[in-house]
Amino acid sequence: MKFQTVYVPIGVGTYEMVTAHEQFDNSVKLLKEIDKDIIVPEDILLTVDAIADFVGDKNPDLVILQNITFANAAYAYEVLRRFSCPILLWTLREPVIDGTRLRSNSLTGAYSAANAICAFRGQGKFEHVFGAPSEESVRKEIEATVRAAVVKKQLTNLRMAAIGHTPQGFGFGRALDAELLSKFGVTLDSIEARELINKAKSYTDEECEGDLAEAKEKVVGLDKMPENNIKDFARLYKAYKSYVKENKIGAISSRCWPDFFTEFGTPVCMVLSLLNAVNVPASCESDVYGALSMYIGTAFMDESTFFGDPVSMDEKESSITFWHCGMAACNLARCDTGATVGVHPNRKIGPVMDFGCKASDEATIFRVGRTPDGKFRFFIAEGNVMDKPKQFNGASIVVQTNESAEKIVKETIKDGWEPHYVVIYKHIATELEKLANMLDVTVVRY
Repeated sequence: MKFQTVYVPIGVGTYEMVTAHEQFDNSVKLLKEIDKDIIVPEDILLTVDAIADFVGDKNPDLVILQNITFANAAYAYEVLRRFSCPILLWTLREPVIDGTRLRSNSLTGAYSAANAICAFRGQGKFEHVFGAPSEESVRKEIEATVRAAVVKKQLTNLRMAAIGHTPQGFGFGRALDAELLSKFGVTLDSIEARELINKAKSYTDEECEGDLAEAKEKVVGLDKMPENNIKDFARLYKAYKSYVKENKIGAISSRCWPDFFTEFGTPVCMVLSLLNAVNVPASCESDVYGALSMYIGTAFMDESTFFGDPVSMDEKESSITFWHCGMAACNLARCDTGATVGVHPNRKIGPVMDFGCKASDEATIFRVGRTPDGKFRFFIAEGNVMDKPKQFNGASIVVQTNESAEKIVKETIKDGWEPHYVVIYKHIATELEKLANMLDVTVVRY
C-alpha cells in the first residue's frame, strides 16, 4: 500500500483566527512541498468531533500533529486512540510578541499533547519540531521524519533471505525470523547454499551468456580470470538473480567461505557485488543484520552501500579503513581504476572485486547491532570518504570521521560492537536516529 502522511492541525476558536489561518496555509504549503500526497483537512480542526470526522477513514503511516493554537489533551487523545503509527508533533513559534494578546499559545499546547503521547506510548516515543513553516530547520526536520517513516514502512514489506548458515564464530550475524518480524516487520526466508550451488551447476553456458555480458560491462579485467571461473561465476550470478526475482527478495545475507571455494570452486563475492550495484543489498559471511543495515542505508539514499570490517585506524587523520575480501558494489569503485577484478586474498581464486572506493564529502557509518543481552541498537557516525587508493587486496574504503576515530574504535571495542559495518554515501544520522526512535531501538551516535 502507498505511504500515507496525515496532517492534523488542531486549535480552539477563541484564539486569534486570522493569524491561525495564515499559519495553517503556510504549513500546508510547506508540507505539500515535502510530500505532495500528504492528506490535509480543508481547515483547522477546532473540535474533537472535527478531528474524529477527518481522521475516521484514514490509515496513516505518519501523523503530523500541529498545535495551530493551544488545544487540550483531548485533541491528542482522539489521534492516539485510533493510530499506532509514528507521530511528529509540530509546535509553532509564537508569531507576534508585542505586549498585547497571546496569538496562538502553540507551545503550551505542545506540552499538553506531549504529555498525552507519553502517557499512551512512553517517554519520548514521538518526534518533535519547533518553529515556523518559513524556517529551514523546520523543513529539514520534517523531511527527515517523513523519510524515516517511509523507510519504516518499507521494512514491513521487506523479504530477506539468509543463504546458508553463519560460519563458526560469526554468530553475531545470525538472526531469528520471529525477532526480525516483531522488531522491524521484516520477513526472513532461509535456504541452504548448496541449493543455489546446485541450481548454478544446472545452467548451460548458453543460458548464462546474457548474465556474463552484463558483468563484463560493469567490471574491469574479468577476461583475465581462468575460463572455468568466469563461466562458473556467470552460472552462480544467474542462480542468485533468479532466486531473488522469483521469491521477491529485497536483501540477502550469503554464506561465502568455505563452501563456494571447496564445493563450487568459484567465490560468490562478485555475484554479491553485482547484486549490491542494482540495489539488492547483499552481505557476506551470512550476516543478516549486516544485510539489514545495508538495506536501510540503500532505502534512504537509493544507492549502494559499502559493507566491511574495520581493519585499520589512523589517529592523526582520524580515519578508519573498512575492507572486505571482494564483494563491494562495483559502482562504488574509483573512477580512475574502475571496478577491477582480482583473486580472493586468502584463497587465491577469482573473480572477486579488487579496488578502492570513490571519495565523497558525506558518509555515515552504520550498523544494526545487538547488546550482549540481545537488545537492538543502532551505531551511527558521520564523516567523509577520503580520496584514497586501494589499501589492501580486496575492496576498501577510508572514512574520515567527524568524531575522533581513536575514540570510536576504542569505545566500540569496549562496548562489544560487531565487526561488520556499513558505509553510506550520505549524511543521514538524523534520519537514522528518527527511525530508531520509531522502532524503539537504542542509538549510539558519535
